[in-house]
Amino acid sequence: MALDIFQRIQTSLEEKRHHVTEFLETASNAEKDLCLCDDEHCVQEHLHVLETSIEKLGSETLGLCEICHGYVDASRLEMDYTASVCLDHYSEAERRRLESELELSQIVQRALLPQRAPAIPGVEIAAFSRPAEIIGGDYFDFIQFRDGAHGLVIADVSGHGVSAGMLMSSLQTAIRTMAPDTDSPAEILERINRFYIHNINFTTFVTVFLARFDPVALEITYVNAGHNPPAVHRRDSNEVKWLMPTAPAIGLAEFFRPRIESVALSKGDSLLLYTDGITEVLNGGMEQFGQDRLGELILQSADLRASDMLQTVLQRASAFGDNKALADDVTMVALRIAG
Repeated sequence: MALDIFQRIQTSLEEKRHHVTEFLETASNAEKDLCLCDDEHCVQEHLHVLETSIEKLGSETLGLCEICHGYVDASRLEMDYTASVCLDHYSEAERRRLESELELSQIVQRALLPQRAPAIPGVEIAAFSRPAEIIGGDYFDFIQFRDGAHGLVIADVSGHGVSAGMLMSSLQTAIRTMAPDTDSPAEILERINRFYIHNINFTTFVTVFLARFDPVALEITYVNAGHNPPAVHRRDSNEVKWLMPTAPAIGLAEFFRPRIESVALSKGDSLLLYTDGITEVLNGGMEQFGQDRLGELILQSADLRASDMLQTVLQRASAFGDNKALADDVTMVALRIAG
């Protein structure tokens, strides 16, 4: 096998190890709890796989087929650097599954369609997104599941700029490709983590909140993969419920085991999705806007339309930060049940 593929894999794995290690060393306990869903062991497992793969590169055993002892195809290693069996030795079912993943890897490179808010009777939906740079690392979208249920997505890649924007483009395409084949947010994120975790072009991690909204039952079924907890405002009790993470961020856990949660909405209730560009706005005293202030603002904005709520949050957060230029991408999605 050509040496350049091993050099590229080496560079990718060392960069990936650096990002994960830096996150563990520099992230606050709160950030770790959020991104790892209170399970630091999951990222240690991933680091172990990275270290083992780097050692195999040194001994020139990475990619050796366990059956014929030749090297697996280079394109396979780019997609999954842990691959250790040649395609010729796969069963028919295993081959079909791999062909499906390879097809997906090509689809995610294609151009994207613009986001459109779905028109749902009795439901207001609004969105706002502004990158800190020309190209941002935040992402939101509206999708449809196999049974016709509506999907809401918000995500945030670690870092921003061109590379973050390219990663988000591939994530958006992957989610749109998978959604029509399933009714489960967990199944989508499981496949995405499996697709990205050993891909040499994916060297960071992404937080994702993916929800399925049933407009008849007014129920939201979701997986929160290490993302900032969305806020549900209950009109009757005038309380805010935070939808805490139910899985680690994509790209951090070697074994991704998402937990599905559900929340029922009533007339007048609202849901706010956001990225940390809102909660991490700093004032002159280097104090963050924070989740508590956001919660108080949601309570004060309970009677506003979804679009007006977003504008209020943006204005208050900006004023808190002395109306300075954004330090991070800002993205929000609001959903409000009429009544």
